[in-house]
Amino acid sequence: MRTHSGERPYECKQCGKTFRHSSNLTRHLRTHSGERHYECRECGKTFTFCRFSSLTTHIRTHSGERPYECKKCGKAFHRFSSLTTHMRIHSGERPYECRECGKAFSQSSSLTVHTSIHSRERPYECKQCGKAFSQSSNLTKHMRTHSGERPYECKECGRAFHKSSNLTIHMRTHSGERPYECKECGKAFNRSSHLTRHVRTHSRERP
Repeated sequence: MRTHSGERPYECKQCGKTFRHSSNLTRHLRTHSGERHYECRECGKTFTFCRFSSLTTHIRTHSGERPYECKKCGKAFHRFSSLTTHMRIHSGERPYECRECGKAFSQSSSLTVHTSIHSRERPYECKQCGKAFSQSSNLTKHMRTHSGERPYECKECGRAFHKSSNLTIHMRTHSGERPYECKECGKAFNRSSHLTRHVRTHSRERP
C-alpha cells in the first residue's frame, strides 16, 4: 500500500534519505560504509566482498553443481570441505577426540553430540512418553515413532524411512555402493557396522 500512499518510514540517519522498505534502506547504507556485497540472483541472499567464495558455493545449491568428487566411490559434493569429511569414511581418520573417554569421531558435530553423554544434560523431552534427548533433532526423529511419519522416501522403489540416514543406507542396495572398506583384505561393505563385524574375523576379537 505504501506505493500508493507514498509513505517512506525507513530513514537513513546519515543523509536523511527515506525508503518504503527496510531492505532498501539496508542496501543504501552500504553506500556510506563502503561495504561491498554480492547478491544471489536466485534467492536474494547476500555475501560480503571478503566472502565471495561463499556466494560461489551457495549458487551450487540452486544449480545442483557438485564439482568435488570422491575418487573412491564417485560421490560428489558442493563444497570441498564436505568431500574432505566424506573421505574419512574411506580412510578411517577420526581427528575429533573426546577428552573424557578418548572416543574419536570423523566429524566435529558427532563429537558435540557425544559429549552430551558425559554431561547427561537432556533438555528435550517427549510429551508422549517422557523420554528425553540431548538434541532437539533427536527428539524430532523420536516423535516419528509415535506419529508413524516417514518423510524420507526412496525414489527408486518408494520405500520410506523415519531417518535420512536409513534412506542413505537403503539407497546403497540400489547403487551397489560399498564405502566401508577393510584395510586388511579390501572387502567392502555398505554399512559401517558390517565392516566392524568383519574386522573381528581378522583380529579374532569377540564382542
